[in-house]
Amino acid sequence: MKKIKLVILTLVLALFLAGPVLAAAAPQTTCPVLGGKINQEVYTDHQGQRVYFCCAGCVDVFKKDPEKYLKEMKEQGVTPEKTPAKK
Repeated sequence: MKKIKLVILTLVLALFLAGPVLAAAAPQTTCPVLGGKINQEVYTDHQGQRVYFCCAGCVDVFKKDPEKYLKEMKEQGVTPEKTPAKK
């Protein structure tokens, strides 16, 4: 009985610790400024990360305080794409 409890406790602990790692891998689906659905033709590259927006107006708002929006994205478990390498 003690072995079963130990195994269950170990599994629960492993899932608890793995949660933030798994959540951090979520792709961006919403605009960080207004929360609408992203348009993949509207984006900006910031420090090696590509951030998508719902409209061009949100790009300007983001550029005024990018760290604020990147922090919010991280807290929501959203990871921006890496900026593609130039050819």
